[in-house]
Amino acid sequence: MRFSLVLVFAALIVLGFVGFMVTYTVRFTEVGVVTFFGSATENDVERDPGLHWRLPYPANTVTTYDTRVRLLQARSETQQTADNRQVIAEAFVTWRVSDPLKFFQRFSTAGSESREHYRAAERTIENLLRSAMSELSAYRFDQLFSSSGSKIPELEAAVLNRLRTAGENGRGLAEYGIEPVFVGVNRIVLPSDTTEAVFARMKAQRDRLAAEAQSRGESVALTIVNDAESAAARIRAFAQQLAEQIRVQGELEAARYYQQLNQAKDLAIFIDQLEFMKALLGKRATLILSTDQMGLGLFNPDALQSTGPNGVPPFTPQSNAEGGDE
Repeated sequence: MRFSLVLVFAALIVLGFVGFMVTYTVRFTEVGVVTFFGSATENDVERDPGLHWRLPYPANTVTTYDTRVRLLQARSETQQTADNRQVIAEAFVTWRVSDPLKFFQRFSTAGSESREHYRAAERTIENLLRSAMSELSAYRFDQLFSSSGSKIPELEAAVLNRLRTAGENGRGLAEYGIEPVFVGVNRIVLPSDTTEAVFARMKAQRDRLAAEAQSRGESVALTIVNDAESAAARIRAFAQQLAEQIRVQGELEAARYYQQLNQAKDLAIFIDQLEFMKALLGKRATLILSTDQMGLGLFNPDALQSTGPNGVPPFTPQSNAEGGDE
C-alpha cells in the first residue's frame, strides 16, 4: 500500500514536470513568441490567451510580452529655442509592444528574459526621444510660454510624429515592433545662469519702468503745483482787488457818516457813550460809579431835562463838571 502511494506521487511529479516541459500559458494581456532552436516566424506568435503545447526545451522556447501601455520618463536635456535661448526640457513617452516578432528579433540579443528585452527597448526609445526633442528648436521661447496659447501641445505632437517616422524607411519605432502612444513635455526650465540673467534683465526693466513712472509723476506733480500756485496768485490778486474796492467803498460811506457826525458833535458823543455803556453792561458786572465819570452822564437824573439843538443831551467835559463842583 505504501509503495503504491509512492508510485502515485512519483507519477504525479513526473507528469507535472513533463507538463511544464511541453506546455506554456499566455495571459489575456500578453503575446507569446515561440522559437524553434532560436528562430521564429510570424506563425510562431501566439496571441490567444490560455494553455498551449510546445516541444520540450531546447527545441522550443517561449518569450511572453505584456502588450499593455508602458511609461518611460526621459532624462532632462539642454535644448535651444528658435530665438537662441538655452532651456532644459524633460519629456516622457508611453509605448507598447505592437509587433512581438520584430520586438523579439531586435532585442533578444539582450538576454533570454522579456524584462531584459524591455530594458534594451527603453534605451533605444530614450535615445530616439532625446533626438526627437530637437523639434523644440522650431519654437521661440515666448511661443512655449504664451498667455494667448502655448505651443507645447504642438511640440508634443511633432515629437510623437518624429518617433513614428524617424529612420531611413520613415517607420521610426515601428521597425522595432514598438508603437509610441503619447509624448508629453512635463518640464521646461531655464538653466540657473540663464535664470539669473533673466531675473537681472527683468529687474532692470522694472527699475527702468519705475524710474519712468516716477519721472512722469514728478512732471505731473510739478505741473499741478505750478497750476495751483498760478490759480492761488490769481485768487489772491482778485481778493486783494475786491478787498481794496470794498475798503474804498467803505471809506466813501464812512466819510459821509463822518461828515454828518462832524455837523452833530453831540450826537457823535452820545453814540460813543451808548457804545461804552453797551460794552460795560455786557460784562454782567455790578459797578457803583459816579455820574460825573466819563460816559456816565446819561445816568444823571437831570441829563435829559435839557437838550441841544439837535435834540441830543449836551456833553459836559469832565473838567467842567469837576470845576462846577468846586
